[in-house]
Amino acid sequence: MTTSAVIVNPAKVVDLDERREEICGLLAEAGWPEPLWLTTTPEDPGCGMAVQAVEAGVDVVFTCGGDGTVMAVASVLAGTDVALALVPSGTGNLLATNLGVTRDVRAAVDVAIRGDRRRIDVGIVDGADTSTGHPGTFTVMAGMGFDAELLDATPDTAKRRFGWLAYVAAGARRLRRKRVPMRIRLDGGRWLRRRARSVLVANVGRLQGGIPLLPDAEPDDGWLDVAVLTPRDLTDWVRLGWGVIMRRGGRRQLETYRARKVEVHSDREQARELDGDVVAPARMLVARISPGALLLCVPRAIPPPPAV
Repeated sequence: MTTSAVIVNPAKVVDLDERREEICGLLAEAGWPEPLWLTTTPEDPGCGMAVQAVEAGVDVVFTCGGDGTVMAVASVLAGTDVALALVPSGTGNLLATNLGVTRDVRAAVDVAIRGDRRRIDVGIVDGADTSTGHPGTFTVMAGMGFDAELLDATPDTAKRRFGWLAYVAAGARRLRRKRVPMRIRLDGGRWLRRRARSVLVANVGRLQGGIPLLPDAEPDDGWLDVAVLTPRDLTDWVRLGWGVIMRRGGRRQLETYRARKVEVHSDREQARELDGDVVAPARMLVARISPGALLLCVPRAIPPPPAV
C-alpha cells in the first residue's frame, strides 16, 4: 500500500477545499489511503512540512504549488527514497514543464499513481540559506544578475493575473542596464572574465513560456549547464532572444558551458535567485551538482514502435 502526503501552498491554489477533495478522491480511486495533508506558511515554504512527511514514513510527497514550493520540499527529500510528485499550481512550474507534467490535476496525480520514477540531479548553492535555515538547493536553475532582477521586480499580483507574461513586462524595463564585470570558473579551472548581464546555472533547459535556453540540458546527466548572457544593448537582446527561440544565431550574446561546480564572482553585489525565489544579493554564486539525489514521479515513457 502506497502512502502519501500533500504539501499545499495556499497562495497558489484558488479553492483549497475543492483541490483537497479532488486529490483525495483520485488517490482513493487508485486504492491509496487518505494522504497526510500539510499547508505551507509564509514563514516556512515547505521544508518543515517535508520533514514531517518523511518522519511519518510516506512513500510519495505531492507538492501543490509553484517552483518555490518544489525547491523547498526537494531540499528535504534529496538523498532519501521518498518520491516527489508534482501538481503544478504556480506561475512558472519549470520543473514540471521540462518533464512533461501538466497543470491538469487528474493527469498530474496519475503520474504518481501510474507513471515512472526517475532519479534526477539537484543543484546546491553554497551560502544561500533559505529563510528556514535549509541549504539553498535548486531543481531547475540558479541565477545571478538580470534574471534575478526581473523576478524580484515582478509583483505577485501581476504573476497571478498574467502568468509568465508578467516577467516579460518587468524584464523589458531592465534591458538597457549596463553589463557588469564577472568572473566564472568551471570545475576549478582558469577564470573566465566577462562583462555580462546574467549567469544562469541550470539543471534543466527551458525557461518560462517554453523558451529553450539550454536545449541539451538533462536533469539526470550529472552536469550543470551554464549560460553566460552578454548583450550590450537592446539590439543585442533582440538578437539573443531570436537566436534562442529559433535555436540559431545570437551566439555572441550567449556562451554555454558544462561543469559539476560553478563559481561566479562580481565586483559588486548582484541579485540572485534559486528556482524563481530571490535570495540575498551577494558578490558570488557558487553551485555544485548532487547527482541522482532526488527521486521524482515522471510520466511513463512511451515505448518505441516495434521493429518492422
